[in-house]
Amino acid sequence: MSSTPHTTEGRLGEVRFLTVAEVATLMRVSKMTVYRLVHAGDLAAVRVGRSFRVPEHAVDAYLREAFRETA
Repeated sequence: MSSTPHTTEGRLGEVRFLTVAEVATLMRVSKMTVYRLVHAGDLAAVRVGRSFRVPEHAVDAYLREAFRETA
């Protein structure tokens, strides 16, 4: 769960957080796959109680990197 330059204090209020279910739908994978990515440290997330919230920019960055690796 790493931080990125996009989540600096001045812009934290602008970050859009997604639920695991929303990320799964967006990526067209199962929720378990999203949990695995989060626990492996491949997808940044914030723990809120017993749930995770994923910054939208983290999903974008993960998908861009995954696309770059397949190209």
